[in-house]
Amino acid sequence: MRGNDGILYEAENETLGAATFHVTSTQKWAVSNTGMFSERNSPSYFQNTLAQATGTSTPELFQTARMSPGSLRYYGLGLQNGPYTVTLQFSETGFDPLSSQTWKSLGRRMFDIYIQGHRRLTDFDISKEAGGVQRAIAREFKVNVSENYLEIHLVWAGKGTCCIPVQGYYGPLIATVHAASDFTPTVSGIPESIQGDENRTGLIIGITVPVAILSLVLVFAVIYIRRKKDDDDDEELLGLASRPDTFSYAELRAATDDFNSLNKLGEGGFGPVYKGTLTDGRVVAVKQLSVASNQGKSQFVTEIATISAVRHRNLVKLYGCCIEGNRRMLVYEYLENKSLDQAIFGNNDLLLDWPTRFNICVETAKGLAYLHEESRPRIVHRDIKASNILLDADLCPKISDFGLAKLYDDKKTHISTRVAGTIGYLAPEYAMRGHLTEKADVFGFGVVALEILSGRSNADSSLENEKIYLLDWAWNLYENNRSLELMDPTLSEFDTNEATRLIGVALLCIQASPMVRPPMSRVVAMLAGDIEMSSTAISKPSYLTDWNFNDLTSSFLSENDETPTASKSHEKDEHGNATSHSSAIDRLLQSPINVSESMISDVIGDGR
Repeated sequence: MRGNDGILYEAENETLGAATFHVTSTQKWAVSNTGMFSERNSPSYFQNTLAQATGTSTPELFQTARMSPGSLRYYGLGLQNGPYTVTLQFSETGFDPLSSQTWKSLGRRMFDIYIQGHRRLTDFDISKEAGGVQRAIAREFKVNVSENYLEIHLVWAGKGTCCIPVQGYYGPLIATVHAASDFTPTVSGIPESIQGDENRTGLIIGITVPVAILSLVLVFAVIYIRRKKDDDDDEELLGLASRPDTFSYAELRAATDDFNSLNKLGEGGFGPVYKGTLTDGRVVAVKQLSVASNQGKSQFVTEIATISAVRHRNLVKLYGCCIEGNRRMLVYEYLENKSLDQAIFGNNDLLLDWPTRFNICVETAKGLAYLHEESRPRIVHRDIKASNILLDADLCPKISDFGLAKLYDDKKTHISTRVAGTIGYLAPEYAMRGHLTEKADVFGFGVVALEILSGRSNADSSLENEKIYLLDWAWNLYENNRSLELMDPTLSEFDTNEATRLIGVALLCIQASPMVRPPMSRVVAMLAGDIEMSSTAISKPSYLTDWNFNDLTSSFLSENDETPTASKSHEKDEHGNATSHSSAIDRLLQSPINVSESMISDVIGDGR
């Protein structure tokens, strides 16, 4: 039937059963039905009516519709890869209109719509969406075909009514299916009509039909082999209580323009991250985990389950994953303003005023408090730093990469795996001994808070000697009651009370002893001003006092560098007597160096 829109619709009127697969005569479409109507004496997989649907220029298209009690799939076959627009048309012709004022007008039909394996509509109700029964409605979807076939899946999820207007009347209902490429195809399909003499017609049919059938067999063979190959991966994913969406490698490759370097957002320890756009229009960040990361399939599946179970406004959302062969990828939400370190240290037009900075600290603390105390299982991030805190369009912070952290049991305080983290943000007990608790994240948060306050990184060799190391400088200012000199000079104004409170909390977080550092829930309360912070709890960490000694090797090397030639072998001492460079070495060897007991303990560990 040719509709008034000029589209020629092929009839799909095969008598289907409870488990039937059928390919249309033109070989362009296939339909698969699964399910039996419960307690229905004469099951029919069609819905026929003489009523004229409104809201369409071709009401005849809606007088016959396909219905299924459970699962109905349509396959578009032999398609050229690329973007397509899929149009599905519906009309609810089985229920009486509300104006009839009978119980048969109370029927509801609800089902889900999946395209290319992704759920596009949930609890779709034809009459509700169309504004009444016997009214036509069309829904368009943008999809990407990457393996030469299209799959449209309508699924009854057990919702709605089951006995209106008759017993066993439910399930998805659809009138027409249409797919059109959004590009000019270079591969021609089977023509709508074949002209020519009888011999020519016989030749075309004799060649086209066997080739089409062979092509169809090959397509389904490839699909079967690929799905068989990935069965083990799918079984592991199906076993997860909180299963994320799965994406094919071809789909993510198309979304990122074949992982174009122009779409690269950055690269972490486990691999690069790319910006991509899915076929449904969502902009995402695709994390391509490197095979060299030594992360096995079971570890990856565990990571997915962990991330999927964790939900918080200050954590980056996971959309799904890809697990094809040795390919491992995570698909996250894309955050417009990228990472915090780029906002603070980078050259960009993003200016963070004081309320925004203080809010970033508070919201980040809330996200960590959730990971440590509220999520199940509890999670230690292990690498809290400015580059792992992302900013959305409203400059709300979201912690990323928490799914890469290792889980820990309540009874375990040590780990046997390698130390993972970034120098400058590592807590002393974790860096030296691998001693891992949530207090390692508290330390990292303290460093990040000081960076947000000062607008500089934790180490900057371009600054004056006393300012090179941020923690040293912060403590020196605090001891001399000059803490507010730490503030970023680009800030035109700030709340002194909030700034003083944040500095105190940050210094408390970077204490040497993990027992002294507060839990993140207490950090949130202190920042909010709900509880007072005791200044007596703050003391200069031992790792700063123990490492603060005069490095005599530097003075010796400087002395040696000042000698332009080998002939200049003597200088004069403070009494005017000549002295050689060897005497400088003697002074270095004879000079006492103050080594504390805690430094020795840190070096030798627990007697190892």
